[in-house]
Amino acid sequence: MEYRRDEHRVHLVVYHLVWCPKRRKPVLTGAVGQDCERIVREVCNEYRWEVLRLAVMPDHVHLFVRADPTTSAAEIARACKGRTSQLLRREHRVLLRLPSLWTRSFFAATAGKVSQAVIDRYIAAQRGK
Repeated sequence: MEYRRDEHRVHLVVYHLVWCPKRRKPVLTGAVGQDCERIVREVCNEYRWEVLRLAVMPDHVHLFVRADPTTSAAEIARACKGRTSQLLRREHRVLLRLPSLWTRSFFAATAGKVSQAVIDRYIAAQRGK
């Protein structure tokens, strides 16, 4: 992955997000899973987030996504979970059996090219100047 440049920034912001259906029910199969993937990709395209990997499993979703530095992991999760919940529950009535499609929680981690050791060397080099 390469660094991106825009007006006054150089950045490489990548998030790994995971979220699950309520009660970890395996409802993301067949047409529901395909529609979920399509909707997540549409949301990411709308906000200009780059989907690096997307895996819709029967009981959870993995999203590896690149965003700009002003976008938090929580914003991405909220946008994807909100839109998919609304549209999937409208299109697939079987999902109305769940009190809500998604749990309120999600997993988020950052990823990128720079390791802790690289950052430590950079800071040490800056102190030496």
